[in-house]
Amino acid sequence: MVTDHNIPLIIARIQFALTVGVHIIFPAFSIGLSVFLTFLEGMWLRTTDNRYLNLFKYWLKVFSIVFGMGVVSGIVMAYEFGTNWARFSAKAGPITGVLLSYEVMTAFFMEAGFLGVMLFGLNRVGRKMHFFATCAVTTGTLISMTWILASNSWMQTPQGYIIDPKTGHFLPKDWLAIIFNPSFPYRIIHMGLAAMLSVAFTVAAAGAWHLLKAKKNKIQADGTVRLMFSLSLWMIVATAPLQILAGDMHGLNTLKYQPAKVAAIEGDWISERRAPELLFGIPNMKTEHTDYAISVPLLGSLILTHDINGKVPGLKDYPADQRAPSPIVFFSFRIMVALGGIMLLCGLWSLWLRHRGRFFTHPLFLRVMLIMAPAGFVALLCGWVTTEVGRQPWTVYGLLRTEDSASPLALSSLSFSMLFFVVIYVFVFGSGLLMLVRLLRTAPEATDNTHDDTMILGSHHHTVSHNKEVP
Repeated sequence: MVTDHNIPLIIARIQFALTVGVHIIFPAFSIGLSVFLTFLEGMWLRTTDNRYLNLFKYWLKVFSIVFGMGVVSGIVMAYEFGTNWARFSAKAGPITGVLLSYEVMTAFFMEAGFLGVMLFGLNRVGRKMHFFATCAVTTGTLISMTWILASNSWMQTPQGYIIDPKTGHFLPKDWLAIIFNPSFPYRIIHMGLAAMLSVAFTVAAAGAWHLLKAKKNKIQADGTVRLMFSLSLWMIVATAPLQILAGDMHGLNTLKYQPAKVAAIEGDWISERRAPELLFGIPNMKTEHTDYAISVPLLGSLILTHDINGKVPGLKDYPADQRAPSPIVFFSFRIMVALGGIMLLCGLWSLWLRHRGRFFTHPLFLRVMLIMAPAGFVALLCGWVTTEVGRQPWTVYGLLRTEDSASPLALSSLSFSMLFFVVIYVFVFGSGLLMLVRLLRTAPEATDNTHDDTMILGSHHHTVSHNKEVP
C-alpha cells in the first residue's frame, strides 16, 4: 500500500532498479563476449584461418563500447549504496563491502592492466602475449562476476555471520561460508550461462542480418559471416539445454532456502501436495487468490520437488508483511521460462536445418534469429526481477528489511535525482546502443581464405568451399 511515508522508499527502489537493470546488461555482455573473443583468437592462432581474426577484430570493437558503458553504469551503483541505502551499507557493509572490494582488487585491476594490450596491442606485441592479455581480461570478467554474485547470493541465503548485539551490524565469522553460501554455486552457473547465451543470440542476429542482406542482393555471403552465424548457433545448441538444467537445480535450491519466494513465483496461496502448475493467472494480493488460473494437475509438485507427491508452499504460510509481490515475479518468471524454451527450440531448429543443408539460406529461420537478438538479455532481466523482487521485503533475506535499509532522504531530493537519472541514462546509454547497432550493421572484414566448410556445417554431407552456395 502506497502512503506518504513510504513514497521515498518506493522511489529509491525504482531508482536502484533502473540503475541495476541498465548496468547488468553490459557486464553480462562483456562476460559472454570476452569468452567468445578468447575462443576466436585461440582458433586463429591454432588454424591461421583469417576468418577468426576478422571476427575477433569485429567483435573487439563491440567489446570496447560495451565494457566502457558497463564501467560507467557500475560507478553510479556504488554511489547509490552510500546515498540511498546508507543503513544497509552500515549494517551489511562489513560483509558485502569487503566482497565488493575484493572484486576491485582482483578483477578490476586485472582487466585494467591488460585491457589496453587487448584493445590496441594486436600489431604491437607478440601473438602469444596478446592472446595472454585477452585471456587475462576474460578471467577478470569472470572473477568480477564471482565476487558480485557471492555478495548478492549472501544477501539471498546469508550464512557465516554474527550480528553485533550493540550495533546490529553483520560481522564475518566464516568467510568460506559467506562466499560459498547455499545459493552461490547455482546462481553463478546460471548467470554465466545466461551471459553466454545472451551474447550467442546477439552474434546470431548480426550474422542473420548480413545473410539476409546478401540473399536480398542475390550474392553469396562471405565465409566470415557464415562462420560467425554458425559458431553462434553451436553455442546456443550447447548452452540452452544446460541453462534449463541449471535453472531447475537453482529452483530446487530456492525451494529449500527461500520457500516464500517460490510461493510468490508460482502464485500458490495454500501449501499442498500433488500441487498443480499454474500456467497463467493473475495473483491478487488483496483477495489472496490467483484469478483466471489455468493449471495443469500434479505438474507443480513434479517440477518443483521432482516428486509427484511433493509439497509446494503457499503464500498464506507466511505473514502478509513478509510476502513478495506475487504478480510481478509470477509474470517475470514465466517470461524468462518461455524465452528459454524458445531459445532451445531455435537451437534444435538449427540442427535440423544443418542436416537439410539450408542452415545459411532458410529465410524464416534467419528472420527469427534476427528478431531474437535481445531475447537473452530480456530473459536475463526477467530472471533478476524474479530474484530481487522475490526476495522482498528483505535486503538480507529474513534478517534485514528493505524499509530498514534505506537512507532517510527527502522526497524532493529523490524525485530530482530520479528524473536526472532517467534523462542522463536515456541520452548516454541510448547513444551507446545506437553506436552498437550501427557497428553491427557493417559486415565483418571479408577474407580470401578458402577453408573447408566441414568445420562450419558440422556434417560430413556438406563438405564444400565457403565461396560456393551451400546446397
